[in-house]
Amino acid sequence: MPQTVVAGWLGITQAQLSRVENGPALVHLDRLAHWAQLLGIPASCLWFSLPGQTRQSLEKVETTRDSTDPQGAGPDEGRRALLAGIAAVATGAGLLGGSDLVQPRRIGTADIARLNAVLELYRSVDRESGGGLLYREVARFAESVYRMLDWSHSAGLTSPLIAAVATARQLAGWTALDAGRHADAQRHFVAGERAALAAQDVPLVAMIRYAQAKQLQHLRHNRDALATLQLTHAQLGSHATPAAKALLWGAEAASIAALGDHQTAVRTLGKASDQFERINKEHEPGRMGFYDRGELLAQHGRVYRDMARRDARHAAKAVRWGRDSIAAFGAGNVRSTVLNEVGMCSALFLADEPEQAIEIGNRLLEKSQVMSSKRVVDRVINLRRDLARHRELPEVAAFDRVLIARAAAA
Repeated sequence: MPQTVVAGWLGITQAQLSRVENGPALVHLDRLAHWAQLLGIPASCLWFSLPGQTRQSLEKVETTRDSTDPQGAGPDEGRRALLAGIAAVATGAGLLGGSDLVQPRRIGTADIARLNAVLELYRSVDRESGGGLLYREVARFAESVYRMLDWSHSAGLTSPLIAAVATARQLAGWTALDAGRHADAQRHFVAGERAALAAQDVPLVAMIRYAQAKQLQHLRHNRDALATLQLTHAQLGSHATPAAKALLWGAEAASIAALGDHQTAVRTLGKASDQFERINKEHEPGRMGFYDRGELLAQHGRVYRDMARRDARHAAKAVRWGRDSIAAFGAGNVRSTVLNEVGMCSALFLADEPEQAIEIGNRLLEKSQVMSSKRVVDRVINLRRDLARHRELPEVAAFDRVLIARAAAA
């Protein structure tokens, strides 16, 4: 983990954490116990007892847990435990109270660093597991820190504080979108946009509007999504970095293709690719760190799948872009990988490769049950529109029946 993130959890600076890691071993038990609790270190890994517990009692708890649950906690239980740990970090940092109400106080630079560190933790869980289990926790956190805008702080901290609060609202909206809570998502996006405008943070406004456009695309309101993206691109002006241009043009291309203008969609993809090659990570804001080659290739795959639905000659390229995007995503970006595997499955149906499509589709049925993402579930169910021409095959018909049952359950 980056030192800045861990330092934010512990309430110290990055330089202090570096000295702890590289200096002599600490022996101050009060400090060690506090850090052990924040980081959730198992008692069996500690050479001292935590406050209120002896090593014997903790070992007994571990032994009981192992004997009653030999297979370990399920994925949802493990994720809930992780979220509880993040909430404990936020509470310990004074960002979240037990009743959601935190006592007002004067805010310093360290508070904003802790706020952003907690957001990065939530964001990493979202990328790996989806927003289903996450959105309530993130919404509670975002609404709690929203009250920090009324707390006392120096004038120099106003803009970074408002930007951090806006980012919290953006993440709350994104997780709500992924959980299928579209009204909640829009509420958070509007609050985040308002805060970002107050902070005069034009790039952050653009990122929130990009998230709104992604919601509109998921709901198949592509004309509205395209209008939102084009307005955002125009308003960025001199703030538009190569990464921002590539991100917005790639998203625009997806909506343009969905609306049937394939020539313009391909030209727009070309502009996105040109800008992507100009990206210098050192000159891009940190919030653009998520945008990588996998995201760009995913938009190529989406455009060519739409084209293949009108003209099967584009199906082979849709398959190629799908494979390339999956290979480009990092190991931690589980949800994006799964979403593009869904796209790959569609492309294979369109390319008249139903056997390969079914092989991937059956794996996706299992993955969609583990992922806490309504978007993933919706995309898997939506595979029905591309398998129709192969429904006479017994294995495809069986797969179709499973999708119908999943849709009814959803």
